[in-house]
Amino acid sequence: MAFDEGLAERLRDEFREHHDIAEKRMFGGLAFMLHGHMCVGILDDTLVVRVGAERYEDALRTAHARPMDFTGRPLTGFVMVEPPGFESDADLSRWVKRALRFNTSLPPK
Repeated sequence: MAFDEGLAERLRDEFREHHDIAEKRMFGGLAFMLHGHMCVGILDDTLVVRVGAERYEDALRTAHARPMDFTGRPLTGFVMVEPPGFESDADLSRWVKRALRFNTSLPPK
C-alpha cells in the first residue's frame, strides 16, 4: 500500500518545529511518531489521527472523519479523515493540533 507523498510533505512542514517527531513506515503507510507513540499517519490518501478516547466522539462529528477501521474493528481513539477534511492547510493544522494535544499527554515509550 502506498501513501500520499504530497500529504507527507505537508505533515513534515506541520512538524518542522517539533524535533521529537520521527517517521516510521507502518501498516503499508507512514506514521509520524511522538516519543514512540503514533500521532498521525497516512494510509493511501487518508489521514489517520490519534485523538484519544476522551475526544474520539467529538472528532467523529467532524466532517469527513470516520472510525479507524483498518483491521475491520474500529480502534477507539483513532480517526481516519478523508482528503476533503484536510484539503486546506488550516484544516490539516487543526487535525495535527488535535493529535498533539493528546499525544503530548502520553509518557514516552
